[in-house]
Amino acid sequence: MTTLAETAPGTLQVTDRKSARAFVDTHIVPYADAYDRQGRVPEELLERMTAAGLWAPFLPRDTGGGEMDGGMDLVTLGEVHEEVGRGCSSVRSLLTVHTMVSWAVQRWGSPAQREQWVPALGRGDVLAAFCLSEPGAGSDASGIASNVVEKNGGWVLNGVKKWITNGQRADLFLVFARTATSIGAFLVPRDSPGVEVTPIEDMLGTRASMIAEISFRDVALGPDALLGPSGFTAGMVLTGTLDLGRYSVATGSVGIIQAALEACAAYASRRTVGGSLLKDLPLIQAKLSDMVTDARAARLLVAEAGRLKDAGEASTIMATWVAKYFASTAAARHASEAVQIHGANGCGHDYPVARLYRDAKVMEIIEGSNEIQRVTIASQAEREII
Repeated sequence: MTTLAETAPGTLQVTDRKSARAFVDTHIVPYADAYDRQGRVPEELLERMTAAGLWAPFLPRDTGGGEMDGGMDLVTLGEVHEEVGRGCSSVRSLLTVHTMVSWAVQRWGSPAQREQWVPALGRGDVLAAFCLSEPGAGSDASGIASNVVEKNGGWVLNGVKKWITNGQRADLFLVFARTATSIGAFLVPRDSPGVEVTPIEDMLGTRASMIAEISFRDVALGPDALLGPSGFTAGMVLTGTLDLGRYSVATGSVGIIQAALEACAAYASRRTVGGSLLKDLPLIQAKLSDMVTDARAARLLVAEAGRLKDAGEASTIMATWVAKYFASTAAARHASEAVQIHGANGCGHDYPVARLYRDAKVMEIIEGSNEIQRVTIASQAEREII
């Protein structure tokens, strides 16, 4: 097998926000609109991301992760994902789901599962997808219809998962399915007999994230496919993994706000109306001021959630809900304003704001819709107050 060091020589290693920004500005920003139109991220970029150590840098170095012996801390990971989200939400989405699966295997996998999968996930030799949503079950995991039954010492999986980010490309699926007593998480290689991948195209946003419907028909799995103790998954594995995904979406939403701000500042500095530059008009200045303020506020909320994660504090769950809710709603609002500032130019393919507008709407839906977030935040606040 050709190594990625050979296919992408001299690629900058991403270890912090500064190096991530340099990588994104070189390899993602100039091509993001083309990815959006093509509906996929090219293999060349995936290889460069591998060479840069982007896929799972939080894993310890000896398992294929980041440069640091203990792996990248989650505050820094959030900064990296923000920068990637600033360049392209589709690419950040690929990182999100791979992060979720890699984290779950490292955190809850058996020694044999970690030995088999973690180094390859850390290097990016194996790319992963997170399979929770179904045609009839989204934010409400209790509605999962996919099921597994024990047979011949192993498992047999049946069901359909939909809206699966990176489903078209992933080598490994982390599939949540109903067992006889609970919901279990199962590691399913793409090449398992009975796995069928159907691309979903022409999505509203994150069009290049290679979304698919995955069907599982009598897929035979060994006993080692189950991740975590039986009966444990519905609580800890699902909650913990979704929390990390929600954190990445929050950081990506900050990236969208920043991208909208940068696009509008550049456009307003050269576009004139009635002999005046847009940037000199009070109404435009007010819009840009709001973008700056919300970008900084959202970034602080995300940083707090990351700090609590690094400290192992249970309160990070609530902090991440708040960060994701604030950042995603702000991203949608400011991406809409960015299109407004660009006028008719903002509705075409010549400027990135139309893509930002579509991608931002997706952020309000994935990893817990805004409606679910508001209910959850209010319920938790009531418990803390009372």
